[in-house]
Amino acid sequence: MGLIRDLFGFGRSVKEVTEVFVPNATKRQRYDHEEFGEALEQYGLEYKLVQEGWFNRLVNGLNRLPRPVLALGTVCLFVYAMLDPAGFSERMIGLDTVPRELWWLLGAIVSFYFGARELHYKRAQKYAGRQSVAAPETPEVLDENAAIKDWLREGA
Repeated sequence: MGLIRDLFGFGRSVKEVTEVFVPNATKRQRYDHEEFGEALEQYGLEYKLVQEGWFNRLVNGLNRLPRPVLALGTVCLFVYAMLDPAGFSERMIGLDTVPRELWWLLGAIVSFYFGARELHYKRAQKYAGRQSVAAPETPEVLDENAAIKDWLREGA
């Protein structure tokens, strides 16, 4: 039976036909691992440290300001209200004259800014676990990879 299988290639044909309907899980995992590694390498190149000029440092510094300014500004409003209640009341009356649409616009801008920031951190947290799912580099795996590479060199 082995001779007939070898002569006519039934074993290989059955395997190839079977893989049309049920993909080879091991191959799929290898491809997924290689694809993920290449994507990580590409993303890593985007964040490679480069020499930044004064303008980039200035913009990065300005990007870090909104949260502390809003937090400290709110605390300062309470202090201002206690130190100068009359002046605080005048300012609040002035704010009351601002049209409602402008308040909506300000709310939308602040919501989008902090919402996008929150979404960025949620996504980073969600995908952080994927970076540590690399295949173990056991001696068996390394030997198998070397054998595959040799086989590919010989066949190509």
